[in-house]
Amino acid sequence: MHQQQLGYEDIKAAAERIAGRVRPVALAPGDGTGGTGDAGAVGTPAGPELWLALEYLQHTGSFKARGAQNFLRTHREAATLPDAGVTIASGGNAGLACAWAARQQGVRATVFLPATAPRVKIDRLRSYGADVRLVGTEYAEALAACEEFARTSGALASHAYDHPLIAAGAGTLLEEIHERLPGLDTVVVAVGGGGLFAGVAAAALEHGVRVVAVEPEHSRALHAARAAGRPVDVTVDSVAGDSLGARRATALAVDAARGPGVRTVLVPDAAIVRARRTLWDERRIVVEHGAATALAALLAPGDHGADSDSDEYGYRPSDGERVCVVLCGANTDPADLSAPPRAH
Repeated sequence: MHQQQLGYEDIKAAAERIAGRVRPVALAPGDGTGGTGDAGAVGTPAGPELWLALEYLQHTGSFKARGAQNFLRTHREAATLPDAGVTIASGGNAGLACAWAARQQGVRATVFLPATAPRVKIDRLRSYGADVRLVGTEYAEALAACEEFARTSGALASHAYDHPLIAAGAGTLLEEIHERLPGLDTVVVAVGGGGLFAGVAAAALEHGVRVVAVEPEHSRALHAARAAGRPVDVTVDSVAGDSLGARRATALAVDAARGPGVRTVLVPDAAIVRARRTLWDERRIVVEHGAATALAALLAPGDHGADSDSDEYGYRPSDGERVCVVLCGANTDPADLSAPPRAH
């Protein structure tokens, strides 16, 4: 178990450490994305002001490059990178980031994935020179194999999300967004294990920015942890399970969820699929289902705005609210986006 709190000083240190080694986030106005529909006139003059953070343009295709750089550079500076290299268990994106950063540091990366991981992620991992090992059908099984490998090989164990250096690296994303949108009211992020959310929440607290944490309704580790008062295991059964499929939220995320200005909401898989398709149809943006989960909060049923702390479905911004939705990853097969939607 790692520390249960993450401070703004951790985010600032990470930002200095990875400066020039990751791509600055690109922002785009979200005019019309999602239409008016259930989202409540998003992008219209009378409605909220929507922005999209295009973090899927990051190295390795997701925000995970930030945490991987922070983690490995910290160990390089401390001379604690072993000859056996680094190992990580991942649904795909964290493994890609770890392998990419390890190659830059000249160390080996051994990555454990569930056998259900998308082929596009497996192929990219191997292109980075990683030793890819497929174990089980869920992230938790890959994690157990990774931990055993670290014990027996001496490799440095990284983590997909449950480490303060990983979360702090992820939090640098909010620093960059806030610099470009100084009047930002709300940031919307998808949650799996909670590393991105914990880091973003730490930076957002410093700047007075509200955080809306979005989970698939059938992969709700953070919701379950808040209800129980501690991290607990949940069942994972979501279209976004390959990247948001953690069985339990990190203690860092649970602590962050108790902070002021944090909302946690759920979205159904149908809204996630719709959001992903909307991004393609209206903007020719290709993201994975996990990334579309954040936008889905604006398309899902619900009427929970700035003055609500209800843990239910969706998020409806208020008129004039400046909202940034993080599109966090695009390691996906776009083949299904070009086909017409099936009739129901």
